Amino acid sequence: MRLNKDFISTKDLTKEDILYILDIAKRIEAMKKEEKINLLNGRVLATLFFEPSTRTRLSFESAMKQLGGAVIGFADKTVTSVAKGESLMDTIRVVERYSDIIVMRHPLDGAARLAADIAKIPIINAGDGSNQHPTQTLLDIYTIQKIKGRLENLSIGFLGDLKYGRTVHSLALALSLFNVNLYFISPNLLKMPSYLINEIKKNNQNIKETENIDEISKELDVVYATRIQKERFSDIMEYEKLKESYKLKKADLVNFKSDVKIMHPLPRVDELSYDLDDTENAVYFDQLANGIPIRQALICLLLGVLQ
Repeated sequence: MRLNKDFISTKDLTKEDILYILDIAKRIEAMKKEEKINLLNGRVLATLFFEPSTRTRLSFESAMKQLGGAVIGFADKTVTSVAKGESLMDTIRVVERYSDIIVMRHPLDGAARLAADIAKIPIINAGDGSNQHPTQTLLDIYTIQKIKGRLENLSIGFLGDLKYGRTVHSLALALSLFNVNLYFISPNLLKMPSYLINEIKKNNQNIKETENIDEISKELDVVYATRIQKERFSDIMEYEKLKESYKLKKADLVNFKSDVKIMHPLPRVDELSYDLDDTENAVYFDQLANGIPIRQALICLLLGVLQ
């Protein structure tokens, strides 16, 4: 497979690569059920988070520690030498001397690729600006496979902020490698970027864009909801106009298939009502838990611990 030194973008993976990583995650889950395993004993993961994170950072830390490894790093750049003016290049060169693998989140598109070019140890992209969030993509695909039992012949709707949502960018590209129908549901100002639509069409022509979810709700097997990302807007008035474009609540389920599954990368703001949480349709908390085996699989593969 083509998962070599780093994991920066889902565009670096083939369909076969994705399925192989999912299989490694299943193997790790099965191993953990049998006994405590120390595959990463003596290894050190550095988490460099230049942007806020809860689920991604903590799941990487948990993934490493559950397999016997250690974690160093920061979640606030203001307490590091970055605040003194240290460049990203020098930060990477310093941290690679203390660790075996680096996980990095950064507000600038392309920052992870730059870090990978600099570092001699593996780099995992934990999100770079509005560009990519590839580990989220893998846990999302793993979740779909678990809840639907397959990754082919599904209709998947992406709802909300498709312009700035890096999770939907990565996931839509990866899913285009499979035989699925992709529906992009958003306000006109938050449509999926045209360059991504063109990339997706190279793999999959089964796509539809709409502003009205009611037009296609009965066709969907999975709804992938996203929040309107306030932090990505340069014009706050534009955000205020769009922030409540879509909100799913329990009463809306009558408009969907009875077995539709609702996913969300979290955090949520106003787009998912809390009354959905206890329904069988809501899988977003199980979804985030799937980040543990997926990230364990990636770390183990990049460090050569499993093949």
